[in-house]
Amino acid sequence: MASERYNPRVSEAHWQKIWDENKIFETSNDDPREKYYVLEMFPYPSGRIHIGHVRNYAMGDVIARYKRARGFNVLHPMGWDAFGMPAENAAMQNKVHPKEWTYQNIATMKGQLKTMGLSLDWSREFATCDVDYYHRQQMLFLDMFEKGLVTRKTSKVNWDPVDNTVLANEQVVDGRGWRSGALVEQRELTQWFFKITDFSDDLLAGLDTLDQWPDKVRLMQKNWIGKSEGLQLRFALAEREGEIEVYTTRPDTLFGASFVAIAADHPLARQLAESNEGLAAFAAECRQHGTSVATLETIEKKGFDTGLRVQHPFDPSWTLPVYVANFVLMEYGTGAVFGCPAHDQRDLDFANKYKLTVTPVVLPNGADAASFAITDTAYSDEGTLFNSRFLDGMTPEAAFNEVADRLEKTDLYGKPQAFRKTQYRLRDWGISRQRYWGCPIPMIHCESCGTVPVPRNDLPVQLPDDVEFDRPGNPLDRHDGWRHVNCPKCGGKARRETDTMDTFVDSSWYFARFTAPWENEPTDIKAVDEWLPVDQYIGGVEHAILHLLYSRFFTRAMKVAGHLKVEEPFKGLFTQGMVVHETYKHNGQWVSPLEIRIEDKNGVRSATMLDSGETVEIGSIEKMSKSKKNVVDPDDIIASYGADTARWFTLSDSPPERDIVWTEAGAEGAHRFVQRVWRLISEAGENLKGVAPKAAHEGDAAQISKAAHKTVKAVGDDIEKIVFNRAIARLYELLNVLGAPLQAIAAGTADDVTKAATREATDMFIAMIAPMMPHLAEQCNAAIGGEGLVSTRSWPVVDEALLVENDITLPVQINGKKRGDITIARDADQATVQTAVLALDFVQAALNGNAPKKLVVVPQRIVNVVV
Repeated sequence: MASERYNPRVSEAHWQKIWDENKIFETSNDDPREKYYVLEMFPYPSGRIHIGHVRNYAMGDVIARYKRARGFNVLHPMGWDAFGMPAENAAMQNKVHPKEWTYQNIATMKGQLKTMGLSLDWSREFATCDVDYYHRQQMLFLDMFEKGLVTRKTSKVNWDPVDNTVLANEQVVDGRGWRSGALVEQRELTQWFFKITDFSDDLLAGLDTLDQWPDKVRLMQKNWIGKSEGLQLRFALAEREGEIEVYTTRPDTLFGASFVAIAADHPLARQLAESNEGLAAFAAECRQHGTSVATLETIEKKGFDTGLRVQHPFDPSWTLPVYVANFVLMEYGTGAVFGCPAHDQRDLDFANKYKLTVTPVVLPNGADAASFAITDTAYSDEGTLFNSRFLDGMTPEAAFNEVADRLEKTDLYGKPQAFRKTQYRLRDWGISRQRYWGCPIPMIHCESCGTVPVPRNDLPVQLPDDVEFDRPGNPLDRHDGWRHVNCPKCGGKARRETDTMDTFVDSSWYFARFTAPWENEPTDIKAVDEWLPVDQYIGGVEHAILHLLYSRFFTRAMKVAGHLKVEEPFKGLFTQGMVVHETYKHNGQWVSPLEIRIEDKNGVRSATMLDSGETVEIGSIEKMSKSKKNVVDPDDIIASYGADTARWFTLSDSPPERDIVWTEAGAEGAHRFVQRVWRLISEAGENLKGVAPKAAHEGDAAQISKAAHKTVKAVGDDIEKIVFNRAIARLYELLNVLGAPLQAIAAGTADDVTKAATREATDMFIAMIAPMMPHLAEQCNAAIGGEGLVSTRSWPVVDEALLVENDITLPVQINGKKRGDITIARDADQATVQTAVLALDFVQAALNGNAPKKLVVVPQRIVNVVV
């Protein structure tokens, strides 16, 4: 009997309502079962979800649903990373309050996420802009301040001239603001900092314990922390009293030195600039670029010759010029470096620009010392020292120690000329942001008492609603009623801190708050220690430094402040690929996929405009972006095909760590599979109702049971390993096995053994598609008369006997050399094996009509025929 087509609009809304009414995804902290915490990086409420969200949250949902089926008490919450500049930009552009804009977007995106059928515990939902949330964040700030983990200091900062705010070094990408894309500038401001550097060694050592993290993420963090063993040494000025102190990890290359460079803000540079207008102008130019290492590596290297020279540490008669250089900052090391152009590309570019000496001192293995030279490419690999006097012939490591030993014993102005030192690239985290829509920093400035914390009883320091965005700058600076307060210490006139916290603070502890979001304290220590670390965290690799490193620091800081006992926030980390799409242009303008028609004739694809039929240029496959109009709206996909189709396609098309190319053809293919599943199961449904599921171990029906049980085992393993595309491929194969018996059952021609085996296999199939296509699974379960909800059902139990292959393949040797194989029943007796082997063509050819001299059968291992 033909069935109606599966209608996802009706079915999906129906099952979502039932799940909500029964609150089956709400999690109790008191549940005695083993806990499992799965979390996807929560979204920024920009206005609408995109197809990348569908993929990301579908991945987490597969794991959450699977782990529930395996008997775990699963925590799978959702919230909103809701502070930040876009809300203020919207306020200025659209004359709408940031709060109103944000909560409207949250309502829209929450509705979209609910249509996906995600098994989320919405009872724990919060937004970081909720007063309730940032109240607890202020409590954490004060506790960390009390423990000495917060400091306020004046320093050079990265200033984003578009967003009008400070950026941490990690937020500067290729010299530009991570959000605005504007070229950053240097400014000197007094800022609040978290002392992340106090944990440099601990953060580095902790990476070795994160064996469920991608190696590339651990390496990125290791390089960012940047621990180095080096030598701090002093160069004496040649013609005047004084010295320049540098830190170097390559003292072995000292005999290749050709210059010393100092920062524009080095005390010596500032002193010289007072009487040198050219140097003062150059120093001002240096302050126009950012302060991050990435910026220093990408800018054009420029210098200003001060006219000063320094003495070489091992030869006072050898002097080196001193430059002020734009690639040296006071915030890194000592604010001075020595340049060895032959073995550092930055130094070589600088030396070639200013025609300085380039002397190679490390000879590659096998190279000729007489002819080896450096021109445009520095040599930075291993070798042996040459052109280096007493260091000649040494390895760089041996030369390092020799230089250190000698200079530690050399006196310069009454102190050793050098000492060994460990240094880190990591800098303290500047969290001050000059904007309104963020968590207020709970500090007060008093002329008499200095800077004092807001008393805990006076928290929260709440953002005022009556602010104006009629001009650039922070509205809090202009809000006299909010800014002016009495000092909590002396009662005198004082002012609030008007900077708000970096939004990365908000996302550095939200995972802990989810464990007990109703608590008055930031955490319930019992609950947070039972749930953390997050068992499986899912999000983009672009957060390897910013979010993930900050979260690791924050967890340690919360431990010091007494809010939890764990040290690492995330046990397992999975970084998913992006969803990408073709781009299209018409008359030089980007056009949307919705505006065009794609045709494929004999493998040749072409595109035309729907309205005019004009030819459209098919461009490259790129990350989805509004500017290139290659964005796919999940609402359109769900409206056309349903959430299960969208989920299935994003999970099935490629390995989850790789990018997935969204195509209409791919979505249509996934939808056809959905309809096929429904047609086969629903048409057999009436005849499967009341059939007791029972595996078959013999006869033709055994193949159905074997296929189902093997698939259950394999799919479970695949989900555990987060290879969803492989799990889905196995489910396609199982459906192919089930197709014929389901059709026979629908036609009423199947025997009872086949019906029982097929009923069990169908139950298993439904359970296995449930993590990926939960609505379809519920609908199919209802069609065959299944009891209860699939979403609350246990994962199918595998019969190990059905996993064992009956047939085995044995190698067949002739006179000790393998000539072929034979496939035979595992339990075949020796006589049966011998008979089958003697019937093989290649054995008969070798015997040439004669009887074998010997035929040896090693059971289930090998057969040897002696001719």
